[in-house]
Amino acid sequence: MPRSATRTVLVTGTAALALLATACSSSGDGGTADSTSTAPTSASGAPAAFQSAHKGGTLHLVAKSAAGSLDPQVNYTLQYWQLYQGMYDGLLAFKKVGGQASFTVVPDLAASMPKVTNGGKTYTFTLRKGIKFSNGKALTTDDVVASFERVFTVSSPTAGSFYNGIVGADACLKKPAGCTLPKGVVGDAAADTVTINLTAADPEFPYKLAVPHASIVPKGSPAKDAGTTPLPGTGAYKAASYDPNKALKLVRNPYFKEWSREAQPQGYPDEIDETFGLTVEAEVTAVENGQADWMFDPPPADRLNEIGTKYAKQVHVSPLTAMYYLTLNVNQAPFNNLKARQAINWAVDRSAAVRLYGGTNLAQPVCTVLPPGFPGHTDTCDYTKGGGTTWKAPDLAKAKALVKASGTAGQEVGIVVPDDEVNKSIGEYLQSLLTQLGYKATLKPLSANIQFTYIQNTKNKVQLALTSWYQDYPAASDFLNVLLSCGSFHAGSDSSINIAGFCDKTVDAQMQDALATERTDMTAANTKWGAVDQAVMAKSPLVPLFTPKLVDFTSTRVGNYQFSKQFYMLVDQLWVK
Repeated sequence: MPRSATRTVLVTGTAALALLATACSSSGDGGTADSTSTAPTSASGAPAAFQSAHKGGTLHLVAKSAAGSLDPQVNYTLQYWQLYQGMYDGLLAFKKVGGQASFTVVPDLAASMPKVTNGGKTYTFTLRKGIKFSNGKALTTDDVVASFERVFTVSSPTAGSFYNGIVGADACLKKPAGCTLPKGVVGDAAADTVTINLTAADPEFPYKLAVPHASIVPKGSPAKDAGTTPLPGTGAYKAASYDPNKALKLVRNPYFKEWSREAQPQGYPDEIDETFGLTVEAEVTAVENGQADWMFDPPPADRLNEIGTKYAKQVHVSPLTAMYYLTLNVNQAPFNNLKARQAINWAVDRSAAVRLYGGTNLAQPVCTVLPPGFPGHTDTCDYTKGGGTTWKAPDLAKAKALVKASGTAGQEVGIVVPDDEVNKSIGEYLQSLLTQLGYKATLKPLSANIQFTYIQNTKNKVQLALTSWYQDYPAASDFLNVLLSCGSFHAGSDSSINIAGFCDKTVDAQMQDALATERTDMTAANTKWGAVDQAVMAKSPLVPLFTPKLVDFTSTRVGNYQFSKQFYMLVDQLWVK
């Protein structure tokens, strides 16, 4: 989701201990302190049968702010990627279950897994019959072809990193308007098949087809970001209305019939409402009082002890494959200077950031891009006092020496952070630190509704930003290639996920070599990705801070809580009746 999740957890150390002492960690397997509300999961990861007695009702969700565009091929936030699971479909999907099985790719709009030929470069899909969009229009091969072309037309954030291997994609990336893929995505209406041709084999391609940016929408959908206008989908729910200042309302898709419980299960609530604008204090109170069933935002520190004790059975804690990090704009002063960038990596006290986030029970400091336990991760740390393989302490003396050597002392630095409590507190720490290093630092908090797109656009001249990255799928390239490749950088675009603007030809060649190695030897490829991680950190375009855990707080009405490692809480599988 990962995908920037505009979501954090703000807790004090004491409160975190209370939470974790009373609430069982789900460990990604759908667990919760209230075992009676947890969905059963078979050893094979098969989804449980639909329980009609729990069908119905309205699920009330609350969030401090909306997450921007509702367009599934444009939006890149956890907040809406969670909701898209019940709204849109691709040719393939991640299995809608809790636990490790949620990383499994299964057929969705395709009747079966694709036939792969031509040395792994050609994928042929046969579409399921009888599927309709929420506007009543039947799904056809034309819709599939048009949807892949639209990925490029609307400059989807991952067009240049996920789908650039499609034949003809290079021309579409250079000139998105009017993109066509006549040899890349070929529909055969008579046979109900769609064939996708790649320029080279890509073992990660099934993953890329299972995320929301590969959603299939009707042919004729706008050739630009649809914004607040909902696009028809094929999922169990459709958006009835959306006002980013007020609410998003989802209702059942009247044309939906469950074709695969694994890929797109029938949902339980009749309606799912997410309202915006409450303070996080008010969100907590609303969940406690049963006026809301789940809050997207983190509970504030002064309520955590209360939640972790009195409401412990409503707390769900799950570890994540994610990274909180600082981006350093390599194309703008002072961070167009390598020594200035390295100075920030040496200076940042990652333990301080962890404390501000909630303590070691809810986060752990890191100094690599790839999270611990993730494919390709190697225990190494270039920026820790005294050296070693894991982060221990900052080295301010070395940082100050690098700033002096860079000649950048005295320059102005703007720090752009989301405006929630925890991100602002980390931002205040960073402002103090940069001032100590000799910079003229200014803190610039922005609404989470716009901060993520704002920091991507080079026109805004963002020098340093605090953000986060949550995996799209379990592969090293989903961090390194997506966040730091030349193909992920698009000057002047709100969809330039390479926020640092990092484009190093040597490192890019290493990434391409690792991707090529994946076609024949994933183990060897992951070793190469580990080397890419180290090469990136030597160039210091970003500062990894910590990997987090997630706390979900739900009302007493909620049952059937399931935590997908891929997309987190399965919203439309919750019971509210």
